Amino acid sequence: MKKSVFAASVFGIIGSTGVNAQVPQAEWEQFKAQFEAMSARVDALEIENQQLRAVSKNAVIMEDLAITNAEVGSLRDKTHKMSWSEKIKWKGDYRFRYEAIDREDTDDRERWRIRARPALMAKISDTTEVGFGLATGSNSPVSSNQTLGDGSASKDINLDLAYATWRPIEGAYVTGGIFANPYYIPEKSQLVFDGDFRQEGLAVGWANDMFFANALYNFIESDSKKSESGILVAQIGANFQLFEGATLTAAAGYIDIPLKGDSAIYDDNFYGNSSVLDNGVEVYAYDYKLYNASIALDLIAFDMPLGLFVDYVKNSEADEFDTGYLAGILLGNIKKKGDWQVQYQYENLDANATLGLITDSDFAGGGTDGKGSTFSAKYAVDDKWYVGSTYYFNNTAGVELGDDASYERIQLDTGFKY
Repeated sequence: MKKSVFAASVFGIIGSTGVNAQVPQAEWEQFKAQFEAMSARVDALEIENQQLRAVSKNAVIMEDLAITNAEVGSLRDKTHKMSWSEKIKWKGDYRFRYEAIDREDTDDRERWRIRARPALMAKISDTTEVGFGLATGSNSPVSSNQTLGDGSASKDINLDLAYATWRPIEGAYVTGGIFANPYYIPEKSQLVFDGDFRQEGLAVGWANDMFFANALYNFIESDSKKSESGILVAQIGANFQLFEGATLTAAAGYIDIPLKGDSAIYDDNFYGNSSVLDNGVEVYAYDYKLYNASIALDLIAFDMPLGLFVDYVKNSEADEFDTGYLAGILLGNIKKKGDWQVQYQYENLDANATLGLITDSDFAGGGTDGKGSTFSAKYAVDDKWYVGSTYYFNNTAGVELGDDASYERIQLDTGFKY
């Protein structure tokens, strides 16, 4: 292109001198030679210029690639440093409650209470998780509720969870420490274990789509300088798909709590269990070898989840007052905004049917030796926010006396999960 422009310019100059001018032949030949030399020089310069442009372009590309690689490397380093955030998660709940209690022959009671339970879980490998959690309330093994007031004094915070879980193969787990109860219970039944009760010890289990099994040992006391004792638990169960939308879950458990002759475990209180005097010291009258059976049927009715459930326990070591059962129905399930559920259950728990310390702390005032109905309802204000109420219409009885006393309790709750 430049060569053509140069030639046109030269001939233009020549033409401008006049086409009729007479040029000697020798002089014309000399001019042609100079023109060809100059033309060759222009070609060489154009080739050199193209090469320079290519080199310059490549240099820019290489420079851009170097910058990009540096940025990628920096991003990779930052991602590696921040990867812990993907392995750690927070979860927990907060509940605000109004409660009124009316027990026969005692003064009525009203109180406002909160419960907060934040927890941190870290997945340190593909098979291992470590957890740590705190909870409000006292050191009671079955309650994280904190009553408000007391002059706005600072409230207690206690260790609620501290565990490590290893999953060596698919469906299996091994957990050690303080952890949520892995024992299967139908529709949150608290016949044997209160929902706030934490196991302290070691648990193992396995499950697939149909069968499951759990075994654990919970320390009542692990220090040999005191009195070594514990709770041995074993459970097996299965899920049966009856038809589309209907599942039947059945489980059988054995719980061994050797307490005969021991003093009260917590707060000098036997929580409804029979006690006797031994050399002037009040002690448990029986061991607790419990046989527990439960069954739950979950299906769809009225285009809503419907659950029917039964829980049963018997203490083979007690001479009397040795049986407990619970039966109920649950309609609905709150999972997202606008969901609601209602539940009714009837419970009859004899004095020595199970260990009073670890059973439901709300029903009939807590502990064993109670019977009656419980109604509850919940509504999801948002996906993680609910309002609800629970009404207990129960009777409590003096151990071995059959001396019934009416007991009513109403709870109004609003709760949040995160």
